[in-house]
Amino acid sequence: MKRNATAVWNGTIKEGNGHLTTQSSVLNQTPYSFNSRFANGIGTNPEELLAAAHAGCFTMKLSLDLTQAGYQPENLETKSVITLDNGKITKSELTLNAKVDEISTEEFEKFAREAEKNCPVSSGFNFEIILNINLQK
Repeated sequence: MKRNATAVWNGTIKEGNGHLTTQSSVLNQTPYSFNSRFANGIGTNPEELLAAAHAGCFTMKLSLDLTQAGYQPENLETKSVITLDNGKITKSELTLNAKVDEISTEEFEKFAREAEKNCPVSSGFNFEIILNINLQK
């Protein structure tokens, strides 16, 4: 499987701007700029997109693993916070809130930690990953 996205940038780093388009067109000339990356400007940025990719991949992997083990996840919600420090991405902190009936906290944590290590996006990262787990009963 191959997926693609295209970035277009016009102008200098601070005054310029660009847009991103994905193969699926979910992002379709979505704006990004210096301000959307380093301030609170309108548009997206690479770190936000990495956060979405990591949260989405991890959550799907966990659902797969739980389902294959015979559990029925009712709700899995993951937030990823990507840290950009001195021009380098240094961390992704995942916070998982979940509701899965008939599973012990220990068993659930085991599945969550395995999914964090083995989701394809985690495997592609070369920085610290932190996982916070909240299982609702």
